[in-house]
Amino acid sequence: MVGLLILVAGIVLALDQATKVIVVASMLEGQTIPVIDGVLHWTFQRNPGAAFGLFTDFPVAFTILASAIAVGILVYARRVPDRTHAVALGLVLGGAVGNLTDRVFRPPGVFRGHVIDFVDLRVWPVFNVADAAVVVGAILLILAQYAQERRARAARG
Repeated sequence: MVGLLILVAGIVLALDQATKVIVVASMLEGQTIPVIDGVLHWTFQRNPGAAFGLFTDFPVAFTILASAIAVGILVYARRVPDRTHAVALGLVLGGAVGNLTDRVFRPPGVFRGHVIDFVDLRVWPVFNVADAAVVVGAILLILAQYAQERRARAARG
């Protein structure tokens, strides 16, 4: 299961960083490009806060939090009970490391770097691939845990 978890995390990290490189290279900050007008736009923003533009005054705290989440998942990786948990944790790990990479390597400086956001659904704050992976991974983890507990209850009788 460790291999699957790392594979999923690596794919998420690669997609996240590749899309951010494309956005930074091809768009101006604040620029919006309609993909499906009124539904999906690419909007280039630099986010000093947490996911979805929340808590912009604490970038160092989110660097520490993302680091702790990544380390926690890696420590737990050998005890992952099944594929669903591995995929879910891989999504969360890849997303955490994707945004952590921005915080460490992007301006204005190490541990204060701004995360690149660009997915704009017009009804939700602008986000990126890493944010989406963390949210989907967290939801999948809740569902996987619920299913595991339900199977355990059924086995006990």
